[in-house]
Order: sequence, then structure tokens, then C-alpha cells
Amino acid sequence: MSQEIINRVANSKLVTFDLEEIYPKGERVSFDISKWLLEGIVLRESEFRNKATEHDWSQYQDKFVALFCSTDAIIPGWANLLLSLHLAPYAKKITVGSLDELESILFAELLQTIDFSEYIDKSVIIKGCSHKPIPQNAYVLLAQNLQPVAKSIMYGEACSSVPLFKRK
Repeated sequence: MSQEIINRVANSKLVTFDLEEIYPKGERVSFDISKWLLEGIVLRESEFRNKATEHDWSQYQDKFVALFCSTDAIIPGWANLLLSLHLAPYAKKITVGSLDELESILFAELLQTIDFSEYIDKSVIIKGCSHKPIPQNAYVLLAQNLQPVAKSIMYGEACSSVPLFKRK
């Protein structure tokens, strides 16, 4: 008297959106400007420009780069611009801030390119577990993009999801 086991999750009309599947490929690196400052706090323009000119920027080929300063130095706005112009021929993306901020910017830009019309009137689960560093901001932006089109939005896995939104 064995009954066939039916996978109701697989047969449901739920659509899973996994941010890990659209994770931008490429190494993330940070560049600490303080290394090029006198005692880590004073920017001397001529020395800074010389270091920028002499630096091997090719090591950042196809990488995502976050420019930051690990000290409390006041960095003039042109310094980040100068470094970004040297990095531009090599890096995939350059931002000012932490690696977490870089990740948020990458996902914000990526989510703007997605056509969400395929999720119209669908029940969508935003997959929560990932092996890659998906920023919380990416989940928030995804939910905001799905809300105008989806019938419902849940978070987690199909077998144990948390309901977040249901259109009335």
C-alpha cells in the first residue's frame, strides 16, 4: 500500500528569485589611499600624483575596486577622481567606500537592468540563503522592484517561506 510521493513545491506555481544567480562575476578588491599619505593622514599633491603615475594599475584588470581611506585623513575630492581615472582602463567598476558599499552598488545597477514583467501576477519567493556575499540592500531593492508586479512576495525557501506581501 505504498503511495506515490508528490512534490507539491515542484508542482506549485511559485517562482524563485535567487540573487546568487545574477551575482556579478569578478574579484572584489579595496584600495587604501592612506598608504600614499604622509604618516597616513597628509596628502601631498605632487607625491600623490607621482605614486599614481608610477603605480602598476594593470593588477586591477577586470576587478571591482573600492577606493577608501583607513585613517581619519581628509581626502580632497580630486584624489579619488585621479585614482579612478588611472583605474578606468583596467577595472570593471570603481567606487568610493567599503567592499560592502561596492557590492550594494553592483546589485543596484544590476537590478535596474532586469525586466520584471515576467513576474507579473506571480507568487515570488526571494531566496534567502546564499553562499555569496549578497548585501541586504539587494534584497530590499529586489522586493521594491517586485512589489508593483508580483501577486505575492515571500522570503526564504518554498518549504519554509515568510510571507512579505500580497496584492489585494
